[in-house]
Amino acid sequence: MKDVFYEQLVKRQPTAKDRLIRVAVILGIILIFILGTLFLQVIGWALTVAAGFGAYILFGRLKKEYEYIFTNGELDIDVIYNKSSRKRVFSGHVRDFEMMAHTADLRHENTFKSAEDRQDYSTGIISDRSYTFLTRYNNKRSAITIEPNDAMFEVIVSRIPHSKFYPK
Repeated sequence: MKDVFYEQLVKRQPTAKDRLIRVAVILGIILIFILGTLFLQVIGWALTVAAGFGAYILFGRLKKEYEYIFTNGELDIDVIYNKSSRKRVFSGHVRDFEMMAHTADLRHENTFKSAEDRQDYSTGIISDRSYTFLTRYNNKRSAITIEPNDAMFEVIVSRIPHSKFYPK
C-alpha cells in the first residue's frame, strides 16, 4: 500500500481578544514607566525594561500558526508560536472520529456544543473550508475545528467511514 503524507500550514488571524491584550499591555507599560520614573527613578526604568521584555514574549505567543500533518490516516496538529516554538496539540487517527461536518452546519450545531472540550485550530474565521470533527482526546469528547485545503480535505475524507462524514 502506498504511504500517504500531507502537511498544511494555517495562519491564525488576530482576534479582538488578541488586540485587547496588546492594547492593555502597552497601556500597562506606559503606566509602569510614568509611575516608575516619578517615584522610583532607576528602579522604574528597570521595571519598564522588564515589562517591555515580557510584552515582547507575550506578543510573540499571540502570533499562531497551525500545522496539520496527515500520515497514513493519522492526523497531527501542531501550534507554532511566532514561527519559532512548536507544540503538539492533537494527535489521532481519523477512523476514530465520531463524525465530521462543516462548522456552520446547523444540523450538527447541538452535537458540537455538547462536546466537553472545544478547540479551534483554524484561521478563526468560519469559511467554506472550516470543518469540525468529534473525537475522544485526552479522555474527553472533543470538538475540534480545522480548515484543511482541498488536498488535505480529500485525504481526510477518504479515510473516514462515509457514515461519519456529513458534507455541506
